[in-house]
Amino acid sequence: MQRIPILKMGPFLLVTIQVDLHDRLVMALQDDLTNMVGKTGARGVLLDISSLDIVDSFIGRMLGGIAAVTRLMDAQTVVVGMQPAVAITMVELGLDLPGVITALNVEKGMDMLRSRLRLLPETAHDTRAEV
Repeated sequence: MQRIPILKMGPFLLVTIQVDLHDRLVMALQDDLTNMVGKTGARGVLLDISSLDIVDSFIGRMLGGIAAVTRLMDAQTVVVGMQPAVAITMVELGLDLPGVITALNVEKGMDMLRSRLRLLPETAHDTRAEV
């Protein structure tokens, strides 16, 4: 069965969905992501849906479910990269993502996670040692 890769980046998990989601795949993603949060103790999950052209009601509910489950496990979830057509369709269908935090892109999503978890972004060159 097809799986969506989950990458660990420090205290976060990064999920970039590069295929069309179907019901079984999104359910497997929820299970895999829940297991990874428990196994790694991740504090944040970044879910990149920028390649999705369609989010139907089931997938929308599952995204909300993923955010709710990870929140119960003490991890914040940010959904990034929602295409305008997807957002319009979701609003027209009356779909809401309660409790789901969204950001425009991966960079802003990572900044949001760091800010919410009060983690400072790492810099390539730390000047504090030179003072």
